[in-house]
Amino acid sequence: MFLARQFGHNVSILNKTIPFQCRLSQSFPYGSSRSSDNDRDQDQSVLVDIPIDRLKINYSRSSGPGGQHVNKVNSKAEVRFHVQTADWISAEVRTELLQRYKTRVNKAGELVVTSEVSRSQHKNLAECVQKIRHMISEASYMPPEPSEEDLALRAKRLEKRDQERLKQKKLLSALKKSRRMDFD
Repeated sequence: MFLARQFGHNVSILNKTIPFQCRLSQSFPYGSSRSSDNDRDQDQSVLVDIPIDRLKINYSRSSGPGGQHVNKVNSKAEVRFHVQTADWISAEVRTELLQRYKTRVNKAGELVVTSEVSRSQHKNLAECVQKIRHMISEASYMPPEPSEEDLALRAKRLEKRDQERLKQKKLLSALKKSRRMDFD
């Protein structure tokens, strides 16, 4: 089974529930596998357990090519979880998830992730879990604090921009003043 090999646990697909927790740091670097080394180094500092038993997993018929097989097998995976009650995610990350992915959150407050990339249920389920990992890693990213040099450079640029703006404003004012006619 793809998912069992990927996470190193036994998986029961008959009940359509997967009763294990996958630790993100075991199998994959936290985030996308296509990310650069710097992104991986920053993302590995954040470790989150995704309890698969708290995810609602549904399978349905997938669209696209596949011949008769696509009409017989439920291979499209849909994974959802209630964001506000997900105690395995910190409160800041939950609010960021709701703000960033508000189009993927339904009226019940569930984040819905689907995948129909593969003909296999297991691969599509693994793809959904990977998407959730990526969403959490994006929502948990905190930009680094700017250094004093960066702040000084930013202040210098703002001052220069303001001076240029005032200079253009004075030029435009002088141009309009020169167009005026005095009737007195």
